[in-house]
Amino acid sequence: MQHFRIDGPCRLNGDIEVSGSKNASLPIMAAAILAPGKSILKKVPNLVDISLCGDLLEELGCKVTRGPLNEMIIDASVIDNPVGAYETVSKLRASICILGPLLARCGKVRVSLPGGCAIGFRPIDLHVRGLRALGADISMEYGDVVAEAPNGLVGTEIFLGGSFGSSVLGTANVLMAATLAKGTTVIESAACEPEIVDLANFLNKMGAKISGIGSPCLTIEGVKELHPVGHEVIPDRIEAGTFMAAAAITRGELHINNCNLSHMLAVVDKLRQIGVTVEPVENGCVVSHEGPIRAVNITTQPHPGFPTDLQAQFMALLCLADGNSIIVEKVFPNRFMHVAELSRMSANVTKEGSIVIVSGQGKLVAAPVMASDLRASATLVLAGMVAEGTTIVQRIYHIDRGYEKLEVKLNAVGANIIRERA
Repeated sequence: MQHFRIDGPCRLNGDIEVSGSKNASLPIMAAAILAPGKSILKKVPNLVDISLCGDLLEELGCKVTRGPLNEMIIDASVIDNPVGAYETVSKLRASICILGPLLARCGKVRVSLPGGCAIGFRPIDLHVRGLRALGADISMEYGDVVAEAPNGLVGTEIFLGGSFGSSVLGTANVLMAATLAKGTTVIESAACEPEIVDLANFLNKMGAKISGIGSPCLTIEGVKELHPVGHEVIPDRIEAGTFMAAAAITRGELHINNCNLSHMLAVVDKLRQIGVTVEPVENGCVVSHEGPIRAVNITTQPHPGFPTDLQAQFMALLCLADGNSIIVEKVFPNRFMHVAELSRMSANVTKEGSIVIVSGQGKLVAAPVMASDLRASATLVLAGMVAEGTTIVQRIYHIDRGYEKLEVKLNAVGANIIRERA
């Protein structure tokens, strides 16, 4: 098993490139199922999760090939096995995204309940509710979701609000299914994340008729067929936010390329409250910081609020702040497995339910730590870059699921991270 050996502290300085969005790529890959023929996707990151999704599409009957410059070609001419088997689906939460498009195209689908990061229980009740509203018969058999709509799906009004807000993947699934439904579908309390906007834009390129994109109310006029197209995936706002936090925590300066600040208004606002300088430039921004880090309070929320996927990284940053910060997790209340690992690095963090109090104390100390999930892994890398001594981060396979060549990118701007095999 591989691990990172990180020598700190360091100061980052230079240019760094953001990859295409993993969270946008995965549902768009699933959406390619809807159109027989070859869809060409650009800037699809080379990640473990992307490879798993490609394997899943091939099991369905698609042909998936990679081209130069992170291009991906998905030939969905043939879908002859509408089954998401446990062996693949259990490794990837986003596998559930094949449910809607397979149901719309094939009229039936069997998908195992998905796996993914250990960040708390994430039910699929909103997915099921939305697809049932469209006319699907859905049951559970031996841990699989079995859905059928032999006479096709029919548009209707659907409310997709849940206990913790709207569901990104639930919205994606219902949106994809509704494109081929008869009549008009209205999705209320739809997710507004940039990744849903990118998916909707991709579907419209394919011939779908979706309006209200970017708002919590999506209207879809069903069409008889969709056609394959080319599409460039949006930049990964979570990777960009991680690099922003890296510049701030190391008191460095990074020119972050391929970064859309309009997707990150809540993140930029918190950075500026902390005392970090964020300057927009063409195709990105320059993030720099010197001097003390100010304490702030953060509450995670669905977009356009502060993203849950950056909560852990900002916790590491606030461990160095002057004063106490409060972090409230309202999307995944149990997403705090990194708290114990930061404590091993002398962070003063106290968890009470879905709230963490971070008492900044100016420094972190190197220690052996273990990554529990994708974003927690990145957090420990950030902490290791500023900790005094050598930090060993175990289970870095989590990082490879969502960050493309993370140590290569960070080392190019001043980090000292070595990938080793135990």
